[in-house]
Amino acid sequence: MDFQTKQRLAHKDDTGLAACAIRLRAARAVTGKQAQQLAREVGVSKTVYSNAENGLTYPNRDVMKHLYRSYRIDFNFLINGDFAQLPGDLQERLFPALEVANNEWDRKSSSN
Repeated sequence: MDFQTKQRLAHKDDTGLAACAIRLRAARAVTGKQAQQLAREVGVSKTVYSNAENGLTYPNRDVMKHLYRSYRIDFNFLINGDFAQLPGDLQERLFPALEVANNEWDRKSSSN
């Protein structure tokens, strides 16, 4: 996958709620967890977590800290789409998940 495609999929430099939600959905897909499982691991309610994945709020500090400590997904990626610092093996799993998350978001947005 070329660099421009990666930037587009990661919404590089886009700090908006929708871009953060897409990145958070992809990050969760990489973990292999359901939203409720990940919320429980983090210690937040499913509503708090779901609001972030649905683009209503930004992921809170506890979510970002957990994703970094447990899965090596750092806040620079979640908030700004910076992916270059992520380990190569993580990027290999993350970009296909970003493709899916972007497509799901587009379908959801066009149906509203």
